Amino acid sequence: MGRIKKKGESGNAKNYITRTQAVKKLQISLPDFRKLCIWKGIFPREPRNRKKASKSATASTTFYYAKDIQYLLHEPLLQKFREQKALEKKISRALGRGDVGDASRLEKNSARPEKTGKPRYTLDHVIRERYPTFVDALRDLDDCLSMLFLFANLPSTSTVPAKMIARCERLCLEFQHYLIVSQSLRKSFLSIKGIYYQASIQGEDILWLVPYKFNQRVVGDVDFRIMGTFVEFYMTLLGFVNFRLYTSVGLKYPPKFDQAMDDEAAELGAFKLEGNLLTGSEEAPAQLTNGETEAGPDPKTQAEVNKLIRQMRETEVDGDRVEAEADEDEPTDAIDKFEPAAPGGDVLPQPSHSGSDPESLFANCTFYLSREAPRQPLEFILRAFGCKRIGWDATLGEGAYTTNERDPSITHQIVDRPVIQATMQEDGDGEDNQTSQKLAANQRMPGRIYVQPQWVWDSINDGEMKRPDLYAPGTQLPPHLSPFVQSTQGAYDPTMPLEDQQTEGEALEDSEEEVDEDEEADDSLAVKRIEGAADGMDIAGSDDEEDEGGDNDSFGGFSEDEKVADESEDDEQAAELQYQRELEAELTGKPIKQTPTNPQTKAKAEAKKRLARQAKEEAEDIERAKGMLSKKKRRLFEQMQYTNNKKSAEDQKLRAKRRKLEKQKGSAKA
Repeated sequence: MGRIKKKGESGNAKNYITRTQAVKKLQISLPDFRKLCIWKGIFPREPRNRKKASKSATASTTFYYAKDIQYLLHEPLLQKFREQKALEKKISRALGRGDVGDASRLEKNSARPEKTGKPRYTLDHVIRERYPTFVDALRDLDDCLSMLFLFANLPSTSTVPAKMIARCERLCLEFQHYLIVSQSLRKSFLSIKGIYYQASIQGEDILWLVPYKFNQRVVGDVDFRIMGTFVEFYMTLLGFVNFRLYTSVGLKYPPKFDQAMDDEAAELGAFKLEGNLLTGSEEAPAQLTNGETEAGPDPKTQAEVNKLIRQMRETEVDGDRVEAEADEDEPTDAIDKFEPAAPGGDVLPQPSHSGSDPESLFANCTFYLSREAPRQPLEFILRAFGCKRIGWDATLGEGAYTTNERDPSITHQIVDRPVIQATMQEDGDGEDNQTSQKLAANQRMPGRIYVQPQWVWDSINDGEMKRPDLYAPGTQLPPHLSPFVQSTQGAYDPTMPLEDQQTEGEALEDSEEEVDEDEEADDSLAVKRIEGAADGMDIAGSDDEEDEGGDNDSFGGFSEDEKVADESEDDEQAAELQYQRELEAELTGKPIKQTPTNPQTKAKAEAKKRLARQAKEEAEDIERAKGMLSKKKRRLFEQMQYTNNKKSAEDQKLRAKRRKLEKQKGSAKA
């Protein structure tokens, strides 16, 4: 005989536990339980049968796996929470007794980060448990970076202390320094929410969001305690990741931090990177020197080394010449190309001889950032893509290569202000009302390229320096498209011409609209000509002309009617349309509309009929195929059809909007 099962000892009742039961079992407060669950990666679960899992008449709202709560019983942080709670009770009792000395002694032993700076606990063991390998930590870095960059831009409040903001900002700047040194940044995109960045680290693509440098307004409906718990965990995670990344490229971690430079808003310039001697790397770490010369080796020793290197190169060149004369084979400069094996296959990116590396895109450029341009993202992106010399106005902070706008070494200047004429004062001095630069309003330095900030983002996304005339100050910028969206076949692509992606039906409708507009323009022009010539017409001559015109019109109309009648004998649809026109004319008392005899209009009408017939046949074939499917598969197929039709309707709206804009531009140019 089998064992009798008792209620509540198996199934959902045993596998799940409510939040109240979990808090009682762990003997901690609810805020500490929330913290523990966030740090350990434990989240609520939804049982199949809530009534059986609750084991009570009252409806419970939050359930957890019983195994997860059992796993939390062995967490070392539980003991830290209990010790802190017991110490706070002792302090409150001492204050209640009036023993201030005993209370102060206990408070010195307590860990109060806001007063003593000592951490209450460390999350190092939690990071090692949750991320056993470094690749696991990189895969979870997206939310970490987005949260830390957000808190680095927040103002300090009672819920967001200033020390937390400073630590978030420092960790983010250290991570940006690694991206600059390793040249791991790949793409960036300006959106309404902020600036998206994408980096490739050890084969993993990491995408995060950075808010704009605006004054943030802290609202009351956001629970910053929960967000602060995540930030506390993410700060520890990013510290581990930065240490591993710095040591992998031979740098010391943490880098030297200059507090005085940071107080002057140097940001990236406040850090000094140093090589790690334990790694034995021969290459020196890249520094943000802004083109300044540094102390080098002894000049005499360096001259002798250069002389030896020159001699070795000369001997190598002579040997190459001898080999080239002896060996006169054909040069094999051709490179292999990846061609699709079958028509319609995937087209792979072809290799090229181009020696330009996208990571060194701005290596030969010297930039100057105007005062209104966003300095922080531009400096980060330009340095990540090889630029070593970046200058800006002195009001933007320290760490610039130059603060002189007239420096002749500057090749590119980034401006973001409209072209405004200078207002002349009584003494004859012209000054722009938006800037107090050394240059006058609208004055340009000869030989310098002036672009808007979008030029930098579009250049790095396309991997080449875009044409600067398209991004000149005051010009209408090209559309800034997201580099993270992959174009699919049949979807709307703003980079392709409209004629290459519109359907045949849309092309016919577009051509009909153009013909109608041309006919309306011709009719209005003819009416204007007749009204202008009505005053000088001869009455007798006009009668004769009217008679002749009437004969010609009657003859032409008879021949056209005869042709239409001959052609519409075998076309039932045309006969029905003609009958409908006659009925409408009889009811309204207007003359019958003549069928168009223009060959282009006739061809378009035939194409419309063919498309309608083809769509009808396809719909019938789909209905026949749906009849062979089961009920479950038929519903799935209908859902797929609904989604595809919805996407195609959205694409059609976008194409119609673009067609309208192109027509407006064409009419404005004309």
